[in-house]
Amino acid sequence: MEQISKRLISWASILEPNTRAQAETASTTPFIHPHIALMPDAHLGKGATVGSVLPTLGAIIPAAVGVDIGCGMIAVRTQYRRADLPTDRRVLREAIGLRFPCRLASTTTQ
Repeated sequence: MEQISKRLISWASILEPNTRAQAETASTTPFIHPHIALMPDAHLGKGATVGSVLPTLGAIIPAAVGVDIGCGMIAVRTQYRRADLPTDRRVLREAIGLRFPCRLASTTTQ
């Protein structure tokens, strides 16, 4: 981990200069709170550094969730069909969240 500035921390072992510059610029915006965190896969993005966590106070940054969302993620087809699943899928969502730690945006089932 490298503390680049008070408002920018990096866990990337390789950080290209243009990626670092983009993150440094973003970290100076007044609504970043408390700091930007660059993940090991951080790379230059369009508007926002891909592979970064941009916590904000009183602001939403659409570009931070933009063109490269899910980079490195895959979808897997299972043998299950909608009819195989319970109508209330909350228990299933919670079980997945326990097995694969994530922050669920809501408990509303889809």
